[in-house]
Amino acid sequence: MHVKSKTLQEDNDQSFEDLFFHSGQSGIKAFEEMMEAVTNQLIDFQMEQTKPYNGKSPAEVKQEVEALKQASCKGDHLPHFLKELDQSVMNHSIHVNHRQAVGHLHCPPLLPGVAAELILSVFNQSMDSWDQSPAAGFVEEKMIHWLIDQFQLGEQSDGVFSSGGTQSNYMGLLLARDYYCEREFGHDVQKEGLPSHSSRLKILCSKEAHFTVKKSAAQLGLGEEAVVLIETDEDHRMCFTDLKTKVKHLKNNGDLPFALVGTCGTTDFGSIDPLKELADFSKENNLWFHVDAAYGGALILSHSHREKLKGIQEANSITVDFHKLFYQPISCGAFLINDQSCFKYLNHHADYLNPKEDEEEGIPHLVNKTVATSRRFDALKLWTSLRVVGIERFQKMIDHTFVIAQQAADEIEAVKELEGVNRNPELNTVLFRFTAEEISKSELNQMNRVIQQKLLYEGAAFAAKTKVNNDVYLKLTLLNPRTSLSDIKAIFKRIIELGIQEVDKRRVLI
Repeated sequence: MHVKSKTLQEDNDQSFEDLFFHSGQSGIKAFEEMMEAVTNQLIDFQMEQTKPYNGKSPAEVKQEVEALKQASCKGDHLPHFLKELDQSVMNHSIHVNHRQAVGHLHCPPLLPGVAAELILSVFNQSMDSWDQSPAAGFVEEKMIHWLIDQFQLGEQSDGVFSSGGTQSNYMGLLLARDYYCEREFGHDVQKEGLPSHSSRLKILCSKEAHFTVKKSAAQLGLGEEAVVLIETDEDHRMCFTDLKTKVKHLKNNGDLPFALVGTCGTTDFGSIDPLKELADFSKENNLWFHVDAAYGGALILSHSHREKLKGIQEANSITVDFHKLFYQPISCGAFLINDQSCFKYLNHHADYLNPKEDEEEGIPHLVNKTVATSRRFDALKLWTSLRVVGIERFQKMIDHTFVIAQQAADEIEAVKELEGVNRNPELNTVLFRFTAEEISKSELNQMNRVIQQKLLYEGAAFAAKTKVNNDVYLKLTLLNPRTSLSDIKAIFKRIIELGIQEVDKRRVLI
C-alpha cells in the first residue's frame, strides 16, 4: 500500500526554518545566535593563546580527532559542538596570527578578508555562470582589470580568479601546450588529443621552480620528463647561460621546447629569476613565457621591491596568489593572460550552463576562462581588503616584512652558533641552521631537524625546515607584519639553547 509522505505543515515535529539564513524571524534569530556563539568562542580561544601551537604530536592529534563523536540522527546543540571543536580541532591548529608563527607561506588573514568570507559564504554564489552570480561576476572582472593595470599588461589581457598557484600554473602550461600545437602543427588538442610527437614537447624552468611545474606536465599527459631543469646561480636565480645551452641542445636533438617558466619568488629563497632577460629570450625562441609569481606577485604593492618585477609585463601568462603577501583567507589566487583569445583553449559549452547563444548576446560566463566549474566569489575578499585597508597601508605592511627579513639575516651573521644561507634575502624568507664546530655534517642535519620539531612541540615558535644541497636548514617565512625583531631574537635564542642541549647530549654519548 502506498503511504503518502508528510509535508512540513503536516509534521509539526519537523522544521527547517531555523537552519537557514532567510528573511523570516526564525532564520534571522538563528543566524544571530549562531554568529554570536561562534564569535564568542573564537574570541575566548584567541585570548587564551600564548603559543603558535599547543605542542601535540601527530599521533596525539589523530587520536583526539578520531575520538570525536560522529553525527547523530537528532543532531546536537551548537554550543556543545563548539566546545568539542575548541578542544579537539581549534586547540590543535597552527595559530597563523601569532607573531612567532613564521614557518610556511601561510599568512595571517586580514579582518576585512575574514568579513568578506562570511558575506560570500552566506550568498554562496558560484562564479561559473552569470545567472548564478550576476554582480559577483562583474566584481571579479573589475578586480582582474585592476590587477592587469598593476602588472602593466597589454590591452588584450584578461584573467580569472583561481584557487591558487597550483591551478594557475596548470592553466598557464595547458594554454602554452595547446597554443603551440595549433600554431606549429595546426593540431587541435581539445578535439584530437595529444599529437603523435607530444613526447618531444619540453618545458623549461629552474631547478628551484615550484613542484607544480612537473605536476602540471604529468597531468597534461606530457610526463614529468618533459620538464627540463635549468641550473641556478649563487643567488638561486635561473642561470641564463645554462638556459641558452639547454635550449640549443634540445633543438639540435629534435625536441620541441614550447614553454619557459620564470619564478618570481621561489618557495625557499624567495629568489626572482631574471624576468626581462627571460621574456626577451622567449620571444626570440617562440616560447610561451609563464611567470609563477604566486609568492612575489605582491611586489606590485611594494615601494622598495617593485622594480624586481621588471619584465613581468611581457609574460604570456602570470600566476599570483592573494593568500600569501596579500593577507587573504585561503584560498584566493588569480591567473592572468596577455592575450585573452587564448582562453579559447579552455572553452567548452553546455546548454544548461553557458550556451553559445548567451555568448553571442554578450552574457558573460566566467566558466569560459577556467578549468574549474563551481568557484567561490573570492574576488570579494581582495576587493574588500583593498578598499578598507587602503593601498598605502598594504605597501607599508609588505615592505615591513622585507625589513624584518634583512634584520633577521643580519642577526644570524652576528651570532656564531647560527649559519645563514641568504645573507641578503630577495623577499622575506631567511634560511639558516644551528651549527657547532665539533659536530659532523650528518649530526648537524639530525640536530636541526630535532630543533625544528622541539620548537613546534613546545610551542616556542613555528619555523619550517628544508634542505639546501641535501643539508637540513631552518626557514623563517616572515609574512606577518606584526612580527618584530624582538620576536625573531627570541626564536634565535631558543634555537641556540636547544642546539647546545643537543651538542651536550652527544658529548655525553662520546
